[in-house]
Amino acid sequence: MSWPWDEVVEFTKAAQGMGCDPSGWAVQVSSALAAHGVAIPSPELAQLLASHLCWENDVPLAWKYVEKALAANIAPPMLLVALLSVRVIPNRHYKPVAYRLYLELFRRHAFSFTSQIKGSHFKKTMASIDDILHLSEKFGVQACEPGALVVEYVFAILWQLLDATLDDEGLQEITPVKNPEWVTKTQDMEIEGEVALSEKKTEYNEKLQTLNTIMAIEVVWHFLHQKVISKLLSLARENMYDVFFLTVQHIYERTPRELCFAYNYMPFGASFRPSHWDAFTHHLNLLATSSSALRNSTVSPEKLQFFIIDTSRFGREGKSRHCHAVSTVVSSGSLTSSGGHGPGYSNCSLWIPIDLYLEDCLDGSVAATDAIEVLSGLIKALHAFNGSTWHDAFLAIWMASLRFVQRERDPLEGPVPHLDTRLCMLLSITTLSIANIIEEEEATAIDVVEPSNQWKEKTSVGRCRKDLVSSIKILGDYENLLVPPPSVTSAANKAAAKAMLFVSGLAGGSGHPESAMNDKTVNCIGNMRHLIVEACISRNLLDTSAYYWPGYISGHINQIPRALPNQVPNWSALMKGAPLTSSVVNALVATPASSLAELEKIFEIAINGSDNDKVSAATILCGASLVRGWNIQEHTVRFVAKLLSPSVPADYAEAESHLISHGPILNIVLTGISSVDCVQVFSFHGLVGLISEFRLTILQMLSMNFIYGHTCIQVPELAGALMAICEVFGSCFPSISWTSTTGEEISVHTVFSNAFILLLRLWKFNHPPLEYCIMGDEAPVGSQLTPEFLLLLRNSRVLSNGKITKNRSSSEPLSAATSSSSMQPIFMDSFPKLKTWYRQHQACLASTLSGLVHGTPVHQNVDVLLNMMFGKFTGGSNQTIVSGTSGNSNLSSSSGPADDISSRPKLAAWDIMEAVPFVVDAALTACSHGRLYPRELATGLKDLADFLPASLATIVSYFSAEVTRGVWKPAYMNGTDWPSPAANLSSVEENIKKIVATTGVDVPSLVAGGSSLATLPLPLAAFVSLTITYKLDKASERFLNLAGPALENLAASCPWPSMPIVAALWTQKVKRWTDFLVFSASRTVFHHNKDAVVQLLKSCFSAMLGLSPQIPNHGGVGGLLGHGFGSHFSGGLSPVAPGILYLRVYRCIKNIFLLTEMTLSLLMASVKDIMGTVVSKETSEKLKKTKYGMKYGQVSLAAAMARVKAIATLGATFVWLSGGSGIVQCLLQEMLPSWFISAHELDEEGGNGGIVCMLIGHALAYFSVLCGMFAWGIDSVSVSKRRARVITSHMEFLASALEGKISLGCDWVLWRAYVSGFVSLVVDCAPSWVLEVELHVLTSVSQGLKQLNEGELALALLKKGGVMAMGAAAELILASE
Repeated sequence: MSWPWDEVVEFTKAAQGMGCDPSGWAVQVSSALAAHGVAIPSPELAQLLASHLCWENDVPLAWKYVEKALAANIAPPMLLVALLSVRVIPNRHYKPVAYRLYLELFRRHAFSFTSQIKGSHFKKTMASIDDILHLSEKFGVQACEPGALVVEYVFAILWQLLDATLDDEGLQEITPVKNPEWVTKTQDMEIEGEVALSEKKTEYNEKLQTLNTIMAIEVVWHFLHQKVISKLLSLARENMYDVFFLTVQHIYERTPRELCFAYNYMPFGASFRPSHWDAFTHHLNLLATSSSALRNSTVSPEKLQFFIIDTSRFGREGKSRHCHAVSTVVSSGSLTSSGGHGPGYSNCSLWIPIDLYLEDCLDGSVAATDAIEVLSGLIKALHAFNGSTWHDAFLAIWMASLRFVQRERDPLEGPVPHLDTRLCMLLSITTLSIANIIEEEEATAIDVVEPSNQWKEKTSVGRCRKDLVSSIKILGDYENLLVPPPSVTSAANKAAAKAMLFVSGLAGGSGHPESAMNDKTVNCIGNMRHLIVEACISRNLLDTSAYYWPGYISGHINQIPRALPNQVPNWSALMKGAPLTSSVVNALVATPASSLAELEKIFEIAINGSDNDKVSAATILCGASLVRGWNIQEHTVRFVAKLLSPSVPADYAEAESHLISHGPILNIVLTGISSVDCVQVFSFHGLVGLISEFRLTILQMLSMNFIYGHTCIQVPELAGALMAICEVFGSCFPSISWTSTTGEEISVHTVFSNAFILLLRLWKFNHPPLEYCIMGDEAPVGSQLTPEFLLLLRNSRVLSNGKITKNRSSSEPLSAATSSSSMQPIFMDSFPKLKTWYRQHQACLASTLSGLVHGTPVHQNVDVLLNMMFGKFTGGSNQTIVSGTSGNSNLSSSSGPADDISSRPKLAAWDIMEAVPFVVDAALTACSHGRLYPRELATGLKDLADFLPASLATIVSYFSAEVTRGVWKPAYMNGTDWPSPAANLSSVEENIKKIVATTGVDVPSLVAGGSSLATLPLPLAAFVSLTITYKLDKASERFLNLAGPALENLAASCPWPSMPIVAALWTQKVKRWTDFLVFSASRTVFHHNKDAVVQLLKSCFSAMLGLSPQIPNHGGVGGLLGHGFGSHFSGGLSPVAPGILYLRVYRCIKNIFLLTEMTLSLLMASVKDIMGTVVSKETSEKLKKTKYGMKYGQVSLAAAMARVKAIATLGATFVWLSGGSGIVQCLLQEMLPSWFISAHELDEEGGNGGIVCMLIGHALAYFSVLCGMFAWGIDSVSVSKRRARVITSHMEFLASALEGKISLGCDWVLWRAYVSGFVSLVVDCAPSWVLEVELHVLTSVSQGLKQLNEGELALALLKKGGVMAMGAAAELILASE
């Protein structure tokens, strides 16, 4: 110390010697400091007083001087308390009086912050406190802001005092950390001149030490319950990590926000040192359970234990605020309860996004993310948004999935997904989605392990699993939903019989109960719940205790058979090595495998068996086990996909590809999975899906075990396999062929065509831009994926596998049989023929054909194909069609008809595919010029498609592209040149009107005046004539599955009434498809009529609210989606529910932005409709009178709010499904800001203006947050980097408007309701979003919220901002002190 501090020291010593009054001492010291220009409070004075006191002047008067310095604010309390804590606490046993006085100072002055953090020397004080307590070193957080230091200081000081108390009672030894964070052990002291203490003195000190321990407990308890301190501690709970975790920032070059983001919302389990908060609460728990001093204090152990249990409230105030009673929320202008439902309103309405998503999955498109992942994210989002329990969430998805199945108890006939697809969604996809959630919850219930392994604290595990059990139990109350469709009754009965046999002790866990029963033995009636339980048991979500649930078994056993075999004889024989005879094969094709072991056995035969056995095994895998093996379907899909990419033998040295020798088995698989339902099964199980780079990095840097479960990283392995097959077999000449076991000849053309058509059906990258009406991540894959991109996704899987393999959990090993055959990346250059075709194909779609040069091989192939197709028609006149440039054709001599199969061209498939566009162009041109009759055109095209079925894909694309050019003359469907639809056209029109009756849309007349001939654009007429030539047999099914949807899309893109004409033509050919065809035609009513689309959307909202005059129901799911459709219903063909119509229509609405704007407008109009029904004008008048407000008004407003939330949920789902994340980005960045800035007249009549505006504001908040949750999820790592950018942008808009930088045109009540609602929902339901927003934006929004008197919400927002926002949050807390 130097001058003036020497003067202060001397004066203090003198004053102490003279017994000077502390007040006088304080005045003199303050004057001396002021005289020397020293600012107060002075950090140097704090250090001087601590040094003076400890320990040369440890007398009561010196302590009084210290207390007066703090009271007079001439020394900073935080710094002085920190200095004393590191001196007094370690010596508290030797200096019990000093410790007692320290505790008194601590109680009075330790946590007086506001004046200090505003002081001019606070940065210097902050650095001193950090050096004294080593805060940055211990917590791993560099406190650069005053608020952050206050949080660390409060946490450290209380923890230090707590540890000292534990040490006093000998409890420190049983804490997990043997090297405690704080120096609390009593240290030896050498005190000169001091003699041994007398017994009386010793007894006094021991008594004082005991009293000190009690007082310390009371001091800690006092501050834990202080409002400001508890809020500061909540920040410690959110942000005090283990220092080890933060060191990865330097290793992996991640920003601090990314790291705290990953820590707070870690999706997988890990073992590392406990967080500081965990250790702190563990010490509190130890005090509560083991402290004898606690029982002698004023604090009861029960209160402390309750406090520890309730520490989850720290940082959770927003959730409780969001979920309080509806009436309170409405009266205060805040958001309603997430789970609050008005009287009489169905809870199902709040879960309707699940119903809509399930129905939307039936459109036949392959989503860019697998259904398991999407459904898991949807459930998690709605669980958070509705503030529900997992029991309610799981019950909601089970009921939605059951409704999904029940809507098609009697399915329509046609080339569309049927009941098997719906059952796959219920029993496989839904179950796996729930398994995802449970695995994630149990993985994040982290074991907090100290490296010494001497302590382990495990958080509660299994909450989700228990709620799953309770949800399935209660399903038994919904008998109508559980009635199995007729085709599933047998499977349900067998599942029930299996449970009965198990409970009776007659079965040993057989997967096939039919092996232990017959009609005379077991009489048991099963339902859909029995199938659900079996699906859950097979995936370890339930155990066989479910069989003992009350009421689960309904039936009886008539007699006990003498012998109960353990498996079905055929499966049992297979497992024992019996040969695959025809009878065994037929039985196994018809019976799903019951276990993974059986699948592996069959797969092993398909890989290593004889040639005949390989074919038989492949046939079995593509049979019932694939389509109806719901309990093992995810494994069957992988096995089947693996069969399409056989490994290269180690000693293979042939010039040709090894795939050639696998031709028969490849063809079996390709045809076996070609049905509509099989394609959907593959799509649902995740053909395309990625793990984010950052999530992978976090897994690696923590050396965690990657949980390889039901939703493993899926990428288009199937795409790479199909491309390889197409490349190899398309390059071979048709001289290579095989004979199947049925005697059918299989050529390389057959294998190529099956692979190529499946490839296009799966990803649709061959479709023209006309279909690309959808934007964003959830668009049909054809609109955004190319073969190059598919391979890029595949290669990312290969790289990810290489990085994860070492960390993969051994608890769920992937079968070696399903591991990737090649860990090498594949690029488009590996498929030169496919690459050439695709480029030619793109050029053909972009413009008319050109580039055909006479004399080239392509030109020669075109002539050969034209001769094959049309030579027989012109053979008598020695004329045939030959190719020229696009749009021209001429006639030349022909060598004669080429209808003999043996004389067909010997061309490789890729050579034919290259020539097909020119062939079809020449044929269509000749027909338009009258040189070729329409019947001859159709027959010739059919010959081409029969010769190489894959050519049908190019024919589809050519006609689709040509119809958009508008250069072809119309074709008159007169029954002479072209087929006539006249016989069925009027009935089609009548049925279309019935179908759209619920929407109130007028259907234009199909033929004006009833006399004009029906016409179609020539390309469409040619294509429909081609499709009519096909027979509806199994051989043609896979080709019609490609042509059928293409025909519908093509007709829908043509002027009205093209699709009804096509439907009328096809109903003449296949009468049993009438319902399907008429429904397809009815969809085109909305394709070119904006007003019809608006009316359809309006009818959806009205049906949801139960306000539709056309639908007599109570609204909700039933009103929106109905209960099925078809002429089998009573009264003939029934109207289609508006929600189903919308889901089948929106993909052809080209202006998705207009669709979103209409949805937004209808949402607000629906709010006013709700106010006009639920809250009538009479009610509004009552609300203005106080005596009615609490009694009637709150209930009505609660009911209104529940409906507002329901329609906001509906609108958000429509926007997400229709436009994906792209339109959600536009909504949050452009549409909503523009709407708020623009002027609006929402309530011209002025009746319920304030209430309407408030409800609209809340509706928009619900709507916008749900759109984001559906598009990007609420997980810590988004599937898209777009989320952070969009949420930050929208928050910036809110901040600018709150700060007055942007002038708003909307009502202020509406704006306030929106802002508070949006922020509250984000904080409560999607806290991971907050971590992605820049700190300065969060700070601006919180300041704006304070101006709206939303201080608690402002604090909740900053709390979720991570460690970087901790300082700002603390300052906000201290400002309220």
